[in-house]
Amino acid sequence: MSHALPLSRLARVPLFAILAGLLLTGCGINNIPTYDENAKAKWSDVQNQYQRRADLIPNLVETVKGYAAQERQVLTQVTEARAKVSQIKVDASTITDPAKFKEYQDAQNALTGTLGRLLVTVERYPDLKSNQNFLALQSQLEGTENRISVARRDYIEGVRVYNTELKTFPGRLWASTLYHSYKPMETFTVAEELQKPPAVKF
Repeated sequence: MSHALPLSRLARVPLFAILAGLLLTGCGINNIPTYDENAKAKWSDVQNQYQRRADLIPNLVETVKGYAAQERQVLTQVTEARAKVSQIKVDASTITDPAKFKEYQDAQNALTGTLGRLLVTVERYPDLKSNQNFLALQSQLEGTENRISVARRDYIEGVRVYNTELKTFPGRLWASTLYHSYKPMETFTVAEELQKPPAVKF
């Protein structure tokens, strides 16, 4: 009879641990690492789409060069912008480092701008515009730009959820006690030149 009391107390310990675990789970203790992983997965998708675009550029430049070799300046700018993008080392730490993130974003914006100038230049070459290889590359590039937009939008939303969790209760409590190493993530901003409305000339 004297052994029954200690055994019943021992049986309560696992029950208490299970209940405490369920309570903590309900309090959002796992939200920060979950949202962190989600945002990082979306960041990987952004990188994949930008890499896809970078992979298309050499073929695009070669195709344009075959028809518009005199547009050497624009072709050089595109090639240099692509080289600059590929020289930037990007990893998971980039999204929590404002300086590295800005460098990456600025390089991608510069590449977007030079690609835009190249495609405007192409308008002067009807033979090039009707070339099947160029049309296929242009279509792939347009599709990739759309995928980049979607990936960036998804990443921005993932970061918003994660950063909000770090700043609000109870996430702020967990961040200060259990998740000291988790930092707010950077997000994309609209480039200044894209914020200006286009000039309309009549």
